[in-house]
Amino acid sequence: MSDESTHGTERPSEDVFAIRKAKLDALRERGEQPYKDRYDRTHTATSLQEQYAALDDGTETEDVVHVAGRVVAKRDQGKIVFLVIRDDSTDLQLFCRVNVLGEEAFEAVRDLDLGDWIGARGLVLRTRRGELSVSPVEVSLLSKSLRPLPEKFHGLSDTETRYRQRYVDLIVNADVKRTFETRFKIVAAIRRFMESRQFVEVETPMLHPIPGGATARPFVTHHNALDMEFYLRIAPELYLKRLLVGGFERVYEINRSFRNEGISVRHNPEFTMLEAYQAFTNLDGMMELTEGIVTAAASEALGTLQITYQGAEIDLTPPWPRRTMIELTSEAADEDVSFAVTDAHLRHLCDHHGVPHDPSWGKGKLITELFEKLVEGTLVQPTFVTEYPLETSPLARKKPDEPELTERFELIITGREIANAFSELVDPVDQRERFAAQMAAKAGGDDEAMGYDEDYLRAMEYGMPPAGGMGIGIDRLVMLLTDSASIRDVLLFPHLRPEA
Repeated sequence: MSDESTHGTERPSEDVFAIRKAKLDALRERGEQPYKDRYDRTHTATSLQEQYAALDDGTETEDVVHVAGRVVAKRDQGKIVFLVIRDDSTDLQLFCRVNVLGEEAFEAVRDLDLGDWIGARGLVLRTRRGELSVSPVEVSLLSKSLRPLPEKFHGLSDTETRYRQRYVDLIVNADVKRTFETRFKIVAAIRRFMESRQFVEVETPMLHPIPGGATARPFVTHHNALDMEFYLRIAPELYLKRLLVGGFERVYEINRSFRNEGISVRHNPEFTMLEAYQAFTNLDGMMELTEGIVTAAASEALGTLQITYQGAEIDLTPPWPRRTMIELTSEAADEDVSFAVTDAHLRHLCDHHGVPHDPSWGKGKLITELFEKLVEGTLVQPTFVTEYPLETSPLARKKPDEPELTERFELIITGREIANAFSELVDPVDQRERFAAQMAAKAGGDDEAMGYDEDYLRAMEYGMPPAGGMGIGIDRLVMLLTDSASIRDVLLFPHLRPEA
């Protein structure tokens, strides 16, 4: 900002709202409209900066422009008032002079508050101190602000207030706005990349008659006209794979999914995923696709594959290492952790390492829990963890020579799952058996087990081509690429407990 203007010093108090409301009432009593329906702007702040980049200091032009924005700073010097307005692009100074505006209009400018939206018609100039400005000949109030802005952003320090009142957070914290601009660039880059690979973007239902596509606790709702329960989508997988049966060979969806589970720095009840399915490929194809998506997003949004996350230097340059879950867990435990070990010894290892376990769990679930406790958080650089147990992968293809394991990977970066992928199970007989196992688990009290989707099995029985499938957590990818510690920092409106 120019040294010719400073941030305002208005402090919130119980009287401020009343004062501003009185100003609003006075405007209406004078027959003025304090909430206009439009303003014909000719230039943004950025376009003016670009057009007049070569204008010399101390030069006034005869060029008339119309600009508009929110008043974010104000300094009154008697016969001159400096305003700074902010539009979607950047800030711009208004150099308001009583001899140009006239007494009445100048007094109206002096009466403006921080947060007001205004339009200004005036001449472009550059002050002697080098600040590109507009000298208004007319200022119009477009929308009156009744609540004061925080004194300065470091003034909106309460984290919950920032998340709950994101609209204020965006107004006064430029870094927050840049985070979401980066998010939108990431999603746009992913769409461009998928289109370049001949993937078709599709839309599938968000209300499911049977919860499926992932193991998670669903949200339940009721449809009155059909008089039946529906479940908010926990994953679009089974519908996307129906499209493979129907003849679409490359499909993806950037989808909103819902899981009725806990809230944490990594979890929100609703979240955004990319899921993609490609016929005639397998896990290797999904690894190459995942590397391409992540590197395209980083390159386009950040311009680099060398990033920093919470102080850790991360190199996203592919190819990324591939390690099996059993290899990594055995190394961390300093002993064999595999299906060759007895169930009793795996439970002993869980006890030794502080991993809670349930009597109903098999070896696969025990190994997975040990991996998550001992290994997952240590994988900082991009790593494909492969060969997940069948017990925790009900939709993945079995390894031909080791049927306890599946052709599945998770991409782990900074200790967090970013992507999950399979060589897809296309055998309807095998899938029917796994659905039955899931139903048994549900009957045993597992409220995250998938439902038995007979229509999906019917689709598979028409024949599904060999395929690979992959899902990427968009929110977690954005966290990584924007160096955000919490998922709430990359969601415009995260879920919170009700205000007290």
